Amino acid sequence: MTRSQADLDRRNGHLAMLIFSCLVAGSFSLGGMAMKTETITPIAFNGLRFIIATCAVGVLAMATGGINRSAMAAPWRYVILGGLFAFYFIMMFTGLKTAAPIATSALFTLTPVLSAVFGYFIMRQITTKRIAFALAVGATGALWVVFRADLSAFLAFEVGRGEMIYFAGVVAHALYTPLVPRLSRGERTPVFIFFILVATTLVVLLFGASNIVATNWLALPSIVWIAMGYTAIVATTMTATLLTFASVRLDSAKVMAYTYLTPSWVILWEVALGNGVPSGLVFVGIGLTILALFLLLKHEE
Repeated sequence: MTRSQADLDRRNGHLAMLIFSCLVAGSFSLGGMAMKTETITPIAFNGLRFIIATCAVGVLAMATGGINRSAMAAPWRYVILGGLFAFYFIMMFTGLKTAAPIATSALFTLTPVLSAVFGYFIMRQITTKRIAFALAVGATGALWVVFRADLSAFLAFEVGRGEMIYFAGVVAHALYTPLVPRLSRGERTPVFIFFILVATTLVVLLFGASNIVATNWLALPSIVWIAMGYTAIVATTMTATLLTFASVRLDSAKVMAYTYLTPSWVILWEVALGNGVPSGLVFVGIGLTILALFLLLKHEE
């Protein structure tokens, strides 16, 4: 690969993650509104959501070159990635039943720290002192938002149940990122994502069939269907494609660095949806997460 091609790949990877951070933010606000209706369980919601997303990506894969048999080799790869994907989203929507969207999106920004650790052990990606400092700044900002700018709660590490549940999913998401390039065998992005989503759907259906059958689908409020459509097509299909595209062009820490923008996008989503604006001190944490992003991307080699 020529230097100019490598530079173009890196720029495209950064652009993909910028769009990713904007799109994924909507799932926190819309997902939180849907879960707080208490009309559908997280596993039932994600069951139908992944069926829709899998079909959409399958159509995309067929329309852009088809699904070759070689991509089906070593199906255990997709089971691992799909299992992590399923666990993350189920934990996310379970946490959103009680946690605020801004707090959960702030927890999402802890993934770069965890991805850097997993990236070292899985891909031997070395984290420099500058990147480590940036990750520490971002983690501090994220925790400041999670604790709602309450220093006493911050020092006592008083975390809500919803936040703790979601954090378990964050760990799974951070592990997913370096595993993508490790397990990829050069498949086209739509094909690779299709098989990951097939595995994700099977995992969710395996553990949540009873929840799906018990759901009164005809009685669901409109916000659940809006959230379902958005998370299936935009927050699953598009963001999974963008994340996979970027993961093979950038190292794990820099891919996940863009998650630092997510709380800022969530605030805009919350304002647009009429859910209010956080207190002024919370923006200190938001500022730290944005600073971390710039530190991570500054003077990139």
